[in-house]
Amino acid sequence: MADFVTPEKRSKIMRAVKQKDTKPELAVRRALHALGYRFRLHRRDLPGRPDIVLPKHRTVIFVHGCFWHQHSECVNGHRPTSNSSYWGPKLDRNIQRDAEKAEALRGAGWTVATIWECETKLEDELAAAIARALG
Repeated sequence: MADFVTPEKRSKIMRAVKQKDTKPELAVRRALHALGYRFRLHRRDLPGRPDIVLPKHRTVIFVHGCFWHQHSECVNGHRPTSNSSYWGPKLDRNIQRDAEKAEALRGAGWTVATIWECETKLEDELAAAIARALG
């Protein structure tokens, strides 16, 4: 399928897609802070640069977008039907990369947790996700 915007416009659109400090990530950080947890962000010395690192608990948290990381339990985790030859491999690679990062971290002795974007929308769901992440 042809792109209907110029390469310059597409580049501008893609530059605007945030990778850090997203709304779901900020919600998780606020909730952790309110619960008294202290953490580090995006540690470059760890595989995959986890979104949130709790060194005291030896736990890392990835805050994943439901679409980009294909949350199977969420309505937003579906694959687009148009241009599937592009989206299929791209989303499959995201899932594979997530698994590789998690395995490397577990191998280094870290507990790995994922909080999904849809879990950050309601306060009680977020609290449950954090409790699950921190055991």
